[in-house]
Amino acid sequence: MKPLFNPSLMCMNFLDIKKQIETLNTRADMLHFDLMDGHFVKNITLSPDLAKTIAPLCAIPMDFHLMCTDPADYLSPLAEAVASMNKKGIQSYFSPHAEVINGRGFRLMEAIRAAGFKTGIAVNPETPLSMIQSYLHKLDKITFMSVDPGFAGQPFIPEVLDKIREAKRIKESDAQKYHYILEIDGSCNKNTFKTLADAGVESFIVGSSGLFRNDPDLTKAWDILTEQFDGAVNG
Repeated sequence: MKPLFNPSLMCMNFLDIKKQIETLNTRADMLHFDLMDGHFVKNITLSPDLAKTIAPLCAIPMDFHLMCTDPADYLSPLAEAVASMNKKGIQSYFSPHAEVINGRGFRLMEAIRAAGFKTGIAVNPETPLSMIQSYLHKLDKITFMSVDPGFAGQPFIPEVLDKIREAKRIKESDAQKYHYILEIDGSCNKNTFKTLADAGVESFIVGSSGLFRNDPDLTKAWDILTEQFDGAVNG
């Protein structure tokens, strides 16, 4: 499959939200939307209210990453926020963290689907793949954190690569049973693109270092991103 690019909206220019989303609509595959509760991670970022405000602008799926202790609390508000997108046939992702849903993973995956979302899961760098292995077949996407969650600009943690390779091996072992997208979040840029792609990453969440700091003009920044990716992976 062709590489997917999923820009992190918390890194965008908030003084130019409308124009930036319109630009990303024509280039990106998803719009990564971080929700942090100040408890699971010591930061607070985007909100369901912001999701509801920008949803009418979005022509591609939103990808909700729940860095929250109680991700189920956000399911109904976010389903309401993207209701207008669902009516257009644009189905978004809802990805809680594996570390907080142990004991209710199966129920939550069913609830996510019932609310109209695709199912995702996010996994911290030190969390073993075995924590989510029992419900891998229910997942549309796995987001592997290659940095500790909560803050942008951290260095890449290479130990995550073995988990990605293992998840790829499992997916390839039974293509009918497993259909999840392998995604990476954290330090995705020209220095890591080839290593990540070689490990099996299919979707790249790009933030400050991979996209938004490339150029103040987001169109130019995106062109730089694609050139750097092609140069790193195919050059």
